[in-house]
Amino acid sequence: MGIPVLLVTASSKAAEQRQAEIEFFSGEAAPKTAFLPAYNLSPFKFMSYHNETAARRIRVLYGMIADTDPRVTVTTQAALRQRLIPRSVLAGSAELLIAEEEIEPDRLVAKLVAGGYTRSVVVEEPGDFCVRGGIIDIFSPLYDRPLRIELFGDFAESIRFFSPATQRSQDHIGEAVILPAREVTLEKDRLDEIVNRFRARAIEQELPRTTARDIVQRIRDQGVFPGIESLTPLIYARMDTLFDYLSKNTLVIAEDPMELAQAAEKSLEAAQVNVNKAKADARLCVEVDALFLNWAEISSRLDRSEAVFLAPIAVSGKADRPVSAVGMVDNSDLMLAMQTARKSEQPAAPLIQWIATQGEAGHRMVMVCETERQASRLASILAPHKTTANIEPSFGPSLKPGRVTICRGRLSAGFVWPDEGLAVLTEAEIFGPRTKRATRSRKSVHTELLSFSDLKQGDLVVHDEHGIGRYEGLVKLNLEGTVNDFLLIVYRDDDRLYLPVDRMGLIQTYMGVEGMMPALDKMGGRSWERAKEKVRQSAEKIAGELLKIYAQRKINEGHHYGATDSHFVDFEADFPFEETPDQLHAIEDVLADMRSPNPMDRLVCGDVGYGKTEVALRASFLAVSEAKQVAMLVPTTVLAEQHFATFERRFDAYPVKVACLSRFRSRGEQRQIVEEIKKGTVDIAIGTHRLLQKDVSFADLGLFIIDEEQRFGVRHKEKLKKLRATVDVLALTATPIPRTLHLSMMGIRDISVISTPPEQRRAIITYVCEFDDTVVTEAIRSELARGGQIFFVHNNVGSIERMAGRLKQMVPEVRLAVAHGQMAENELETVMMRFMAREVDMLVCTTIIESGIDVATANTILVNRADRFGLSQIYQLRGRVGRSDEQAYAYLFIPEESRLGKDAQKRLKVLMEHSDLGSGFQIAMNDLKIRGGGAILGASQSGHIAAVGYDMFLKLMEEAVAQMKGEPITEGLEPEINLPMSAYVAEDYVADIDQRLSIYRRLAKLADLKEIAAMKAELIDRFGPMPEETENLLLKIMLRVLSVRAGVKRLDLFGQQLVLAFSEIHQRRPLGIVQMITDGQDLYQFTPDHQFKASLTKGAPRVMLAQVKNILIELAQHVNF
Repeated sequence: MGIPVLLVTASSKAAEQRQAEIEFFSGEAAPKTAFLPAYNLSPFKFMSYHNETAARRIRVLYGMIADTDPRVTVTTQAALRQRLIPRSVLAGSAELLIAEEEIEPDRLVAKLVAGGYTRSVVVEEPGDFCVRGGIIDIFSPLYDRPLRIELFGDFAESIRFFSPATQRSQDHIGEAVILPAREVTLEKDRLDEIVNRFRARAIEQELPRTTARDIVQRIRDQGVFPGIESLTPLIYARMDTLFDYLSKNTLVIAEDPMELAQAAEKSLEAAQVNVNKAKADARLCVEVDALFLNWAEISSRLDRSEAVFLAPIAVSGKADRPVSAVGMVDNSDLMLAMQTARKSEQPAAPLIQWIATQGEAGHRMVMVCETERQASRLASILAPHKTTANIEPSFGPSLKPGRVTICRGRLSAGFVWPDEGLAVLTEAEIFGPRTKRATRSRKSVHTELLSFSDLKQGDLVVHDEHGIGRYEGLVKLNLEGTVNDFLLIVYRDDDRLYLPVDRMGLIQTYMGVEGMMPALDKMGGRSWERAKEKVRQSAEKIAGELLKIYAQRKINEGHHYGATDSHFVDFEADFPFEETPDQLHAIEDVLADMRSPNPMDRLVCGDVGYGKTEVALRASFLAVSEAKQVAMLVPTTVLAEQHFATFERRFDAYPVKVACLSRFRSRGEQRQIVEEIKKGTVDIAIGTHRLLQKDVSFADLGLFIIDEEQRFGVRHKEKLKKLRATVDVLALTATPIPRTLHLSMMGIRDISVISTPPEQRRAIITYVCEFDDTVVTEAIRSELARGGQIFFVHNNVGSIERMAGRLKQMVPEVRLAVAHGQMAENELETVMMRFMAREVDMLVCTTIIESGIDVATANTILVNRADRFGLSQIYQLRGRVGRSDEQAYAYLFIPEESRLGKDAQKRLKVLMEHSDLGSGFQIAMNDLKIRGGGAILGASQSGHIAAVGYDMFLKLMEEAVAQMKGEPITEGLEPEINLPMSAYVAEDYVADIDQRLSIYRRLAKLADLKEIAAMKAELIDRFGPMPEETENLLLKIMLRVLSVRAGVKRLDLFGQQLVLAFSEIHQRRPLGIVQMITDGQDLYQFTPDHQFKASLTKGAPRVMLAQVKNILIELAQHVNF
């Protein structure tokens, strides 16, 4: 078309859908499309607008100013109504930085602060910046990745992008544009003028002088503070609108003007309510029309710009506006016919008929499938009916009249458009509607370098030899003229251990069991050895039992399943998502087990939402297809009902009877189900422990599925043990299994781990603020308005009823219910069932919310006193929302008096916001991993875990298993390296203590010279040239790696004398040392107390270290290669 286009829709969901559709129909020649979102916060609340939303808006607005290419911008009525930062201010605030040219670092930092940037330790979100010596990191809204500017004095030596996840530099660029991070800029030279406007408004509102004084002080101290966006009309003398940003020839298209007008009216009413509330609370605010255009103003602007209106029903236009009707027909008749035919002998008949009709009319037929698998499935359904379909990657010129083309894409609905000779069908219209998946969001940007488990002062740690102590911080010690960093660990009776940072691998953070606090051990005492011995005995007993069960299974014969057929392929294709590689492996493992002659006993682990249920569904299909019955045992009634609904939906098109046995069925219903199970007319029975009662007997049970086995009692477990010997058993658990334990269990318990998250869900838009009635009320009402449900988490049973009463007062129309762990089990289950059945809009609950519960319509979560939650609790809470394709919102309320620092609040926000948390997820799940130990070992081990800490328990468990299997384990070697040189990460090189600790921890884990070189490159990239002490530290780590290879447990360098002590169990040929000494001709000697001595040639310290390096390499070749 060659001209810019602005499309206006009523909601952001519709806008995103239109953007996807424009991109689909444009094919490969798609114009640039951009989405300008509105802030999803009403103004006049003193909380920060969302930084990523602000960044997206600024990027699109700047694109309108700077872009020469015509583009299609999609936006909402809410964004169109909002008055904006003046175009001239945004254009003037853009700062161009050019590599190899001069910049003024101080002026740049002042400009960043004025533009609303936040100074942080690690730059990972738009609007972050950080200065470290001669390096400035900035995340400008204009780019997907942050920028790193390396300075040489006042000279920009280089500009490069870096990865927010690894913090490593990527591409070098010649120039970069730095835009403001927010739509509020507070330049120093305008401050007086802004302050005067604030004072004048306060007088106008008749506010006390102190209110105005406080805000003015806040502007001077903090600059851009939370909620200042609500006061932008006081920042700028004149505000612009989106119309001011559009070029003269822009074509504006308004979709459904009636709906737009209604949505605008509603939003304005809500804003007015907020203004009235702010005035009543004596808070500074501006009038609604200063921040927003009303619909009448927008209408007249649209008329002036000759906009195109898209209306669903033909209406007569104004005299000077022509009306054009588009003769399109939807596919509702075909959908109905397909639904009816689905259970008939010829399920594809209506589709074949539709193709024939459209073909006769000479229409180009396009069928749109979201996944490659669905496209192939559709082609194979059409093939027997002599209909060949071309599969094309995109919509385009290859379409031919009378021919069927299958394209990859996602459309909300299909249509037939005779005038254009085009007929479009979506996969939902062909195969029926299915679970909507969340759209793939931009890769989230958390960094793994600020590890969640980094040591904090006062944390308990476990030392391999000395036991449980308390970490008391990093300490610098000067020993005989050399300065090094040590970890100070305090034991009973104030015994102190100073552990060199390069030997950090000897300690682990103590992870125990909630409510059990261990006593500190005595250095050199017996308590630690005694505790380890007790645990070792228990571990050997468990390992023995597991081996016995495993051996028994190998003798028994089970049912031998055959290959899968075409029905199985159809059943697979009904799965609405792309399987992850892990999920496919798990499915293949399970099917292979079922085909083998021995009974299956497999554990499938994966976080909530990672697709374990699909593994169970496919195994069930295979069992049922060979006339075997399936039983699924779940820990709670609510989960039983949820699984029942899932199984019923998936088996709907097949002659399979699914029944649910739980207390939500009447006595009569239960009796009937038990009878049908006995007769074999029920194919799949899902239930709680009721399934294990004496009166339940199966006609021909082939597969037993257990969900969260560790939650069943001893009596139930005994019954399960008997089942295991003869029936295929598939156990599912959401508690993660540590990789080391998983590996050591090979050959004892078959385990499949699903650790790749499902196709990325949208990030959850997260706000951190103080509890505010206006914020809470609006969050609840917004969710109710889109027909959704809400979780309100209040983790205090004592005051939860009071809080529920307060919420009901604030939003009288909300139907709410309370759920907490002290309620009777029946009562709690009834509440949860009502919430799932949508009889309750808002659940006011403690963290009891059942982890497996999947309520797709609950997409807002409010967490009161979020500062009191652990990271793992926050991680679990985030799994409750954002499970459908609706945008999810989270509000974390933290009181002002909370001691949670800025960075800690940011970590909470990042953890809540992004789902693919990689290592962050692993660490946040630590307390769950402890339960995972229980799940895999089938025993309660909490006492033993508490005694020695989780990592030591695992280590002893692994040793016991290895011993039973006859595979002795060799302990890792942690050599002690003593050099006459200072070696540490200097504070003026890496200022943040958490970052320093993280670097030490990573250095202590390095096991390869290549890794050391990569670490060196990373440190120089992130922090600039290294000081001498840090280089020495890397050299020390290099000697440690080489010592491990040579089986050296201690290395001492005094002057020109090198002394080495060996660990023979870490040497394949200890006698190789003798050969080396003989070859060395008086260079080396071996003392009677088994020490190796070498005299070095005098030289500079680095020269001496090079000699040590060569000796270690030579030693390794003699003893280990």
